[in-house]
Amino acid sequence: MTLDPEDLAKITALTLANYEENAVDFEAGTRGHDVSQNIAALLRHIRGEPPFDVLDLGCGPGRDLKTFAALGHRPVGLDGTPSFVEMARAASGCEVWQQDFLQLSLPPARFDGVFANAVLFHVPSQELPRVLRELWATLRPGGVLFCSNPRGGNQEGWNRGRYGAYHDLDGWRSLMTEAGFDELEHYYRPDGLPREQQPWLASVWRRPG
Repeated sequence: MTLDPEDLAKITALTLANYEENAVDFEAGTRGHDVSQNIAALLRHIRGEPPFDVLDLGCGPGRDLKTFAALGHRPVGLDGTPSFVEMARAASGCEVWQQDFLQLSLPPARFDGVFANAVLFHVPSQELPRVLRELWATLRPGGVLFCSNPRGGNQEGWNRGRYGAYHDLDGWRSLMTEAGFDELEHYYRPDGLPREQQPWLASVWRRPG
């Protein structure tokens, strides 16, 4: 089924409204989540000497922005939820842009890395090729994109008030390759559990150059 512009606007508006309505609880509930494995996966593949310019795509309340800044890097946040933008600025002291994922306005060749942790699954599948090309373009040649998404059987739809698309490895690999990325690694999370207890697919990709 093809989503028309009205459908896409509704998906964005309702998903962001759900996050806005639950912003305080979301911040409290995710504050202690350990994503150090994911941050390390991004940083170890970036070439050159730090500090690095990192875009935290879908930065939420700013937990990971604080971590990147504490590690000495130069992170910029981006989120579409107004409360998250305010929280992230206050928590991290970093620059945070308010943009939604379907209407990105990103500077070309600006970042060494893009950290897309638990965010790109909110992009409807038909729009993903365009969004991934926009992320490719905001990376410097040789730059790195990290992404982690809840995995599934390449289905999409509404889940507890938010829109999500749930890809398997082959489906995600195809999308990323078509967008011009080279695969560096992938793994499943949480670490150390049987595969059926690992709902998250993490992967790392490079813009050639």
